[in-house]
Amino acid sequence: MSNSVKLEDIVSLAKRRGFIYPGSEIYGGLAGTYDYGPLGIALKRNITNLWWKTFVDDRDDMYGIDSTIIMNPNVWKASGHVDTFNDPLIEDTKTKKRYRLDHLLEDQGIEDVDTMTLEQMAQVVRENGIKSPDGNELGAPAQFNMMFKTHVGPVEDDDSVAYLRPETAQGMFTNFKNVIDSFYPDLPFGLAQIGRSFRNEISPGNFIFRLRELEIMELEYFIDPKEWDTIFEQWLKAQHDWFKLLGLGHAKIREHEVPEADRAHYSKRTVDCYYDFPTLGFQELSGLAYRTDFDLKNHQEKSGKNLEYRPKDGSAAFLPHVIEPTFGLDRHVMAVLSAAYTEDEINGEKRIFLKLPAHLAPVKVAVLPLAKNKPELVAKAREIYAMLKKELGAVMWVDTGNIGKNYRKMDEIGVPYCVTVDFDTLDDEQKDTVTVRHRDTTQQSRVAIADLAEQLQY
Repeated sequence: MSNSVKLEDIVSLAKRRGFIYPGSEIYGGLAGTYDYGPLGIALKRNITNLWWKTFVDDRDDMYGIDSTIIMNPNVWKASGHVDTFNDPLIEDTKTKKRYRLDHLLEDQGIEDVDTMTLEQMAQVVRENGIKSPDGNELGAPAQFNMMFKTHVGPVEDDDSVAYLRPETAQGMFTNFKNVIDSFYPDLPFGLAQIGRSFRNEISPGNFIFRLRELEIMELEYFIDPKEWDTIFEQWLKAQHDWFKLLGLGHAKIREHEVPEADRAHYSKRTVDCYYDFPTLGFQELSGLAYRTDFDLKNHQEKSGKNLEYRPKDGSAAFLPHVIEPTFGLDRHVMAVLSAAYTEDEINGEKRIFLKLPAHLAPVKVAVLPLAKNKPELVAKAREIYAMLKKELGAVMWVDTGNIGKNYRKMDEIGVPYCVTVDFDTLDDEQKDTVTVRHRDTTQQSRVAIADLAEQLQY
């Protein structure tokens, strides 16, 4: 990808071509919310389907679940989220706008912000005379809990308080005993879930990188604690193998060993994988945490239910420990789009195209009649379209505009192949052949219609 490519280029293409739209746009939008368009949801589902196949279907030690978004509030008390799921907030004394204090300091070039206490950050503000983005004085900082609070039932009082889940993990911990009772799996084994989470971010932004409503692909892998370091390294390698499947180059991935002072309250070791996003630079894409037995132990204590695992060899029951690989789905979509975004020149003209891996492309093949006012061409193209749709699934029909503009449009949405039904298709000498254009090289070749489906397999 060219160094000149900016995040705004990705955002512009995503909206223009129907990948991602601002949420509630006709009413001025809502910060931290985005809607996936027809191509965006197709790309996202291709990623989730590949993730599920890789980490669940292709393994013998994984069990999928789908837990509820609203859970008993005691879940979040036991997990520590009610007390610790906080971000530092500071307010512009004039406009009353609120900002993430740590982000504000980082934007000012302050280093090691993630190691500072709230009081230390406040001192930096005072000593450096840091103002709000609007140039006004800042007030005293405070901790802000990011969970969305709601009420369950007809009465809004303290007894009806509930929360939209800020993570998918707790639904897997609260269902641990259910899966044990139903399937009695051998250790190690894992639970997998893909689902929405909600975080009342003070300062959402950078497109779909930081959202208030997000999707997470997550695993809780239950282990014997004696093996945690070996299994941790295995999962770290599995994450890098996963990034290769997405077309994310090794040079764009960086590991970050999270120091003890910055780790989540439940973690004994955490390694985050960062991706080099346009404009943003290296930012978190996935995380790998050793949660020990923190969650099961707390839920056992708070619920009064025995959550121990009893080994099949008759040895003493114990609480398994957990390795947790977490993948931000929206950030994955953003990384895949960023990695695929390519600019080159064709006959002296700039071309923008998405060099998506074929297995991720939302549209695999486009079928185009060379002239839409020629009934015989359109009829033959429709026949080919129907055949490929049945064989390949994600096939698009395109009959608007001239052929050159259509090729450029298909390039921008990442279609690997365009099949053009032209007059040679109807010619006696070349009958039943079509022109196949390759996205990455723009080269064209004649292919027999009978061989199309096999040659275009991805």
